[in-house]
Amino acid sequence: MQNLTDFPGNSSSYSSLSVIIKVCVVIPFFCVFLCCISVMLHIFASHRRFLDISRYILFAYMLINDTLQLLSSVLLFLFVMGRVKFAIVCCVPLLFLSTATFHNTPLILATMSLERYVAIIYPLQRPAAWRSDRIWITVLALWLISCTPPLIENAIMQQDPAVDVFSTPVICKATIVNSSPIQSLFRAAVSVLFFAVVAVIILFTYVRILLETRKLRQDRVSVSKAMHTVLLHGFQLLLCMLAFTSPITETLIVLHVNWLPEDVSFFNYFCFMLIPRFLSPLIYGFRDQSLRGYIGKTFFLCSNKIKPSIRGKLQDN
Repeated sequence: MQNLTDFPGNSSSYSSLSVIIKVCVVIPFFCVFLCCISVMLHIFASHRRFLDISRYILFAYMLINDTLQLLSSVLLFLFVMGRVKFAIVCCVPLLFLSTATFHNTPLILATMSLERYVAIIYPLQRPAAWRSDRIWITVLALWLISCTPPLIENAIMQQDPAVDVFSTPVICKATIVNSSPIQSLFRAAVSVLFFAVVAVIILFTYVRILLETRKLRQDRVSVSKAMHTVLLHGFQLLLCMLAFTSPITETLIVLHVNWLPEDVSFFNYFCFMLIPRFLSPLIYGFRDQSLRGYIGKTFFLCSNKIKPSIRGKLQDN
């Protein structure tokens, strides 16, 4: 917790134009994401049949989780860009939400893969925990698991006696607030553990479903769809894991391009944090045939409502 108020890098290198460009890139991108997510959540809320199917409930939960993750991430980004400083006691909850939702995403992907596995292996006698009226218990368990690491990380914080958590202003970044070597090591170990366990679960479910197709005890088409869904979850996990490539990409960029450190950090944040989180739910949502039909109808209705209003304004003019 040393030098909490110091921002890494040369502060004079932060030009106003660079900050404006970065903000103008991130904010519209985030607004488009919110628009797409809002449409899908509106479809879930408007059609009760989706809430009677476990995998759609888990997908809606993933949409809400990714929205919270991106919202907290973008807020932290804006605070750093504006060099806004506030007390540690106000910064920790925002960092806690960002970390918990970040870890929650791979857990949701693993749960969705297990749900497909249960639906194929036990089509007639599905365990009670995987029924739509009981799936909220699984959701609460995922939240509990994902919230545990940031709680432990904050508990092992090595506080500087000269720093007052209620009054000392800091730049709200995890590398500044949670800067002790123990916290950094714990954060890296937890992330590797989470993603390794999820990767094993997804691989296990895919192999078991693949073996099930050879037995031909069920409809081959439904089993094939389940296999493709599990593969999609694996691809979504790879998108999430791009966030861990930042040390490698930073080294490659510094070796080949003479960029400022803050520009390298922004490139990693936009390409390996924002874009994967944006693409992951959209790929799954637009791939689903039922959801794709409702999404198309929703955008078509919205466009039909907008066109008459534009024509009316043109006629008035």
